[in-house]
Amino acid sequence: MERLNQYITGLNRYILRQCLSVMFFVTGALTAAVWLAQSLKLIDLIVNRGLSAEMFLYLALLILPRFLDIVLPIGAFIAVLFVFNRLITESELVVMRAAGMSPLSLAKPVLELAGIAFLFLMTLSVYFLPTSNREFKDLQFEIRNRFVASLLQEGAFTTISDKLTIYIGSRNDRGEVIGLLIDDERDPQRPVTMLAERGAFADTGDATRIIMVNGNRQQYDRATGKLSVLTFDRYVLDLGMLRDAPEVRYREAQERYLGELLFPPEDIDPGTREAFLVEANERLTVPLSALSFAIIPLACLLPGEFNRRGQLMRVLIAIGWALSFEVIDLAVKNLEGRYAGAIALSYMVNLLPFLVGIGILSHRGIRFSFRRNALAASATR
Repeated sequence: MERLNQYITGLNRYILRQCLSVMFFVTGALTAAVWLAQSLKLIDLIVNRGLSAEMFLYLALLILPRFLDIVLPIGAFIAVLFVFNRLITESELVVMRAAGMSPLSLAKPVLELAGIAFLFLMTLSVYFLPTSNREFKDLQFEIRNRFVASLLQEGAFTTISDKLTIYIGSRNDRGEVIGLLIDDERDPQRPVTMLAERGAFADTGDATRIIMVNGNRQQYDRATGKLSVLTFDRYVLDLGMLRDAPEVRYREAQERYLGELLFPPEDIDPGTREAFLVEANERLTVPLSALSFAIIPLACLLPGEFNRRGQLMRVLIAIGWALSFEVIDLAVKNLEGRYAGAIALSYMVNLLPFLVGIGILSHRGIRFSFRRNALAASATR
């Protein structure tokens, strides 16, 4: 008996190693593909806006956690489906079943795999996802406010902040700006427009300054309807005075940690509180989906008799089940954004395939032998 237990333990470790290796490979490949596609959007920062390659790589790394919570459950599903279909085709599972291993016993390494994926995704949701989003937004905010000269494009209006827009006509060989327009609406009652023939940007370390030459400053007083014009030969504008400090920037729901989402400040408006609650529950339900994605292939492949010539019908059913699960999950998430009451439905959707799968594996009477059913049907005719 002890020898049999050691044999079964060894088989479980063998299956777990196979599933883990395939899951890591599939997850890595899918993540790399999505990451490269999304990183192309950041190349503009290097090509047209003059930021360094190191800054680009750092920004690209910060967006990685956004894809892992989507890709990892799919990787777990593909790994379990591939490994168990191969074990059936090569008759390895026939030997394991002959040794007395029930479907639930065979599911043990898959449950361990699902537990590993669940813990990883939970860690991602609780800490790494909000941390990376927060760092990305802070860096993006800093780039907008400090590296203004890099952000400006020739012949285009560039919005530096909600109340500051800059337009440059062109640049000469010395880096000077030819044709400069600045629209400053920090004071809605007294908007300011500045025009200059030439200009240059100077980064002092603490802030960026614009030095304008041969221009005018126009200020319109909406209360009195008067327009005042100041002509200048040289004018210096400190852009550091036009922005808020990063530490007081409002943080969106994606940037906040789980505790901040579940227990927000009492002075926030009801709409923001509801958005925080939806974001918190999405982070909790995503790890649960890994459990369901991992158990779906087992619920389709293990019950009934095995066919060495292939399990195509069962594989297609597993894929169809997983696609249906993903579509329903996305629909419920979209519903959450409009109705907070759909949050409970999201937990049900993410847990139901797992519970149904465990029920199928536990019920010995369930048979999915399509070949036998087809033969029986033909015999009755």
